[in-house]
Amino acid sequence: ADYPAPNLTLNDLDGNPRSLSDYLGQVVLVNMWATWCPPCVAELPTLNSFYKDYSDGGFVIIGIDDGEELGVVKDYVARTGLNFPIWADPTYLSESAFGTMNLPSSFVSDRQGQIRLQWVGAISRDMLEKYVVPIIEQ
Repeated sequence: ADYPAPNLTLNDLDGNPRSLSDYLGQVVLVNMWATWCPPCVAELPTLNSFYKDYSDGGFVIIGIDDGEELGVVKDYVARTGLNFPIWADPTYLSESAFGTMNLPSSFVSDRQGQIRLQWVGAISRDMLEKYVVPIIEQ
Protein backbone atom coordinates (compact mmCIF):
# COMPACT_ATOMS: atom_id res chain seq x y z
CA ALA A 1 0.00 0.00 0.00
CA ASP A 2 1.18 3.51 -0.72
CA TYR A 3 -1.50 6.18 -0.96
CA PRO A 4 -2.38 9.31 1.01
CA ALA A 5 -4.33 8.79 4.22
CA PRO A 6 -7.93 9.96 3.78
CA ASN A 7 -8.93 13.29 5.23
CA LEU A 8 -11.13 11.91 8.00
CA THR A 9 -12.59 13.95 10.85
CA LEU A 10 -14.62 12.35 13.66
CA ASN A 11 -15.37 13.11 17.30
CA ASP A 12 -13.50 11.58 20.19
CA LEU A 13 -15.43 10.13 23.12
CA ASP A 14 -15.67 13.59 24.72
CA GLY A 15 -17.28 15.03 21.60
CA ASN A 16 -14.19 16.92 20.38
CA PRO A 17 -13.54 16.85 16.63
CA ARG A 18 -10.33 15.05 15.66
CA SER A 19 -8.70 14.69 12.24
CA LEU A 20 -6.13 12.28 10.90
CA SER A 21 -4.24 15.31 9.58
CA ASP A 22 -3.67 16.40 13.21
CA TYR A 23 -1.22 13.49 13.48
CA LEU A 24 1.10 14.31 10.60
CA GLY A 25 4.66 13.68 11.73
CA GLN A 26 3.63 10.61 13.71
CA VAL A 27 3.16 7.01 12.65
CA VAL A 28 -0.55 6.27 12.97
CA LEU A 29 -2.26 2.90 13.18
CA VAL A 30 -5.98 3.32 12.52
CA ASN A 31 -7.94 0.36 13.85
CA MET A 32 -11.62 0.04 12.98
CA TRP A 33 -13.51 -2.06 15.50
CA ALA A 34 -16.76 -2.66 17.40
CA THR A 35 -17.61 -4.23 20.74
CA TRP A 36 -19.81 -6.89 19.09
CA CYS A 37 -16.94 -8.14 16.88
CA PRO A 38 -15.04 -11.02 18.59
CA PRO A 39 -11.75 -10.68 16.64
CA CYS A 40 -11.79 -6.91 17.30
CA VAL A 41 -12.21 -7.39 21.03
CA ALA A 42 -9.55 -10.12 21.00
CA GLU A 43 -6.88 -7.86 19.47
CA LEU A 44 -7.51 -4.71 21.54
CA PRO A 45 -5.30 -5.78 24.50
CA THR A 46 -2.47 -6.52 22.03
CA LEU A 47 -2.87 -3.09 20.45
CA ASN A 48 -3.02 -1.45 23.87
CA SER A 49 0.24 -3.01 25.07
CA PHE A 50 1.98 -2.22 21.78
CA TYR A 51 0.80 1.39 22.06
CA LYS A 52 2.19 1.64 25.61
CA ASP A 53 5.56 0.32 24.41
CA TYR A 54 5.92 2.60 21.38
CA SER A 55 3.88 5.75 22.08
CA ASP A 56 7.00 7.63 23.18
CA GLY A 57 8.46 7.23 19.69
CA GLY A 58 5.93 9.33 17.81
CA PHE A 59 3.49 6.45 17.36
CA VAL A 60 -0.25 6.54 17.98
CA ILE A 61 -3.12 4.11 17.60
CA ILE A 62 -6.52 5.58 16.81
CA GLY A 63 -9.35 3.17 17.49
CA ILE A 64 -12.42 4.02 15.44
CA ASP A 65 -15.58 2.44 16.77
CA ASP A 66 -17.92 1.70 13.91
CA GLY A 67 -21.60 2.46 14.26
CA GLU A 68 -22.17 1.97 17.98
CA GLU A 69 -23.88 4.20 20.50
CA LEU A 70 -21.50 6.46 22.40
CA GLY A 71 -22.50 5.11 25.81
CA VAL A 72 -21.69 1.55 24.76
CA VAL A 73 -18.25 2.59 23.55
CA LYS A 74 -17.45 4.69 26.62
CA ASP A 75 -18.47 1.87 28.96
CA TYR A 76 -16.34 -0.64 27.07
CA VAL A 77 -13.27 1.61 27.02
CA ALA A 78 -13.60 2.38 30.73
CA ARG A 79 -14.06 -1.28 31.60
CA THR A 80 -11.11 -2.52 29.55
CA GLY A 81 -8.70 0.35 30.25
CA LEU A 82 -7.78 1.19 26.67
CA ASN A 83 -5.18 3.97 26.65
CA PHE A 84 -5.07 5.01 23.01
CA PRO A 85 -7.42 7.59 21.47
CA ILE A 86 -10.86 6.27 20.54
CA TRP A 87 -13.05 8.04 18.01
CA ALA A 88 -16.76 7.42 17.50
CA ASP A 89 -18.03 6.79 13.99
CA PRO A 90 -21.82 6.39 14.30
CA THR A 91 -22.43 6.86 10.56
CA TYR A 92 -19.58 4.71 9.17
CA LEU A 93 -17.61 7.58 7.62
CA SER A 94 -14.36 5.70 8.16
CA GLU A 95 -15.57 2.70 6.17
CA SER A 96 -16.19 4.82 3.09
CA ALA A 97 -13.01 6.87 3.66
CA PHE A 98 -10.84 3.75 3.80
CA GLY A 99 -12.93 1.65 1.41
CA THR A 100 -13.55 -1.32 3.69
CA MET A 101 -16.61 -3.03 5.10
CA ASN A 102 -14.70 -5.50 7.26
CA LEU A 103 -14.03 -5.38 10.98
CA PRO A 104 -11.44 -5.30 12.28
CA SER A 105 -9.53 -3.39 9.61
CA SER A 106 -6.24 -1.65 10.26
CA PHE A 107 -4.26 0.93 8.31
CA VAL A 108 -0.81 2.32 9.11
CA SER A 109 0.34 5.70 7.86
CA ASP A 110 3.91 6.92 8.00
CA ARG A 111 5.05 10.32 9.28
CA GLN A 112 4.34 11.87 5.86
CA GLY A 113 0.70 10.75 5.98
CA GLN A 114 1.03 7.94 3.42
CA ILE A 115 -0.78 4.67 4.09
CA ARG A 116 1.92 2.01 4.05
CA LEU A 117 0.16 -1.03 5.49
CA GLN A 118 -3.39 -2.31 5.50
CA TRP A 119 -4.90 -5.54 6.72
CA VAL A 120 -8.20 -7.11 7.66
CA GLY A 121 -8.59 -9.35 10.68
CA ALA A 122 -6.98 -9.55 14.08
CA ILE A 123 -3.36 -8.51 14.50
CA SER A 124 -0.73 -10.36 16.52
CA ARG A 125 2.11 -8.79 18.44
CA ASP A 126 4.52 -10.54 16.05
CA MET A 127 2.89 -8.81 13.06
CA LEU A 128 3.13 -5.43 14.77
CA GLU A 129 6.81 -5.96 15.59
CA LYS A 130 7.61 -7.18 12.09
CA TYR A 131 5.72 -4.62 10.00
CA VAL A 132 4.95 -1.54 12.10
CA VAL A 133 8.14 -1.13 14.14
CA PRO A 134 10.30 -0.59 11.00
CA ILE A 135 8.01 2.28 9.95
CA ILE A 136 8.23 3.81 13.44
CA GLU A 137 12.02 3.51 13.35
CA GLN A 138 12.46 5.00 9.87
